[in-house]
Amino acid sequence: MFTVALVGPDGAGKTTVCREVVRRLPVPAAYVYMGINLEASNLVLPTTRLLLEFKRRRGQRPDMAGPPDPARRPTPPRRPLGRLVFHLKAWARLANRVAEEIFRQLVTWSYQVRGHVVVFDRHFFLDYYAHDVDNPDPRRPLVSRVHGRFLRHLYPKPHVVICLDAPADVLFARKGEGTPALLERRRQEYLRFREVAANFHLVDASRPLEEVVAEVLEIIVAHHAARRRQRGWTP
Repeated sequence: MFTVALVGPDGAGKTTVCREVVRRLPVPAAYVYMGINLEASNLVLPTTRLLLEFKRRRGQRPDMAGPPDPARRPTPPRRPLGRLVFHLKAWARLANRVAEEIFRQLVTWSYQVRGHVVVFDRHFFLDYYAHDVDNPDPRRPLVSRVHGRFLRHLYPKPHVVICLDAPADVLFARKGEGTPALLERRRQEYLRFREVAANFHLVDASRPLEEVVAEVLEIIVAHHAARRRQRGWTP
């Protein structure tokens, strides 16, 4: 079967819509969280669980870091030992992140070979596109460049991308996270995929949940029917 990624800024309702769509689809379907937040993930590697517990014990945020805010670029320490530790931690985080991405893709393939439509809540390639994949900043770290090349050239892309879109003030009113300016920036990053994704659909997420779910279902069912016709399957 095929994969569908629901993306959009925080507050767009991705998780709620994803789970409701999987429940209502008239074909076998599976939900896979393809984002960074560990507490929101239904699939986590044992090594990541250990890292999560370690961070909790130290009183740090339990989730992994997502795409960085360019206005808050970390500066390596000046001392050689501190700089070495700084870079080693960066490469270790990258190794764990790539391991998570590969693990979740393997699970996705297992669903696909069993005939499931896999509905992604977010997607690594899309979330990191503006930061690691298509970022022209010559100052960005080497780990960002390596991660971007991995996602661009090796990581499978979703067959269908559905962007849940809403004005930044609506998104901020729903969750109150970040700032309207940051949410608008992330919104524009997702809207860029109209020029990148082959099967891109924009859905107005400012409407009532039932209307949003109905439109997303219609898109997925139509794509499923089109694939069946292409392969010569009878209804």
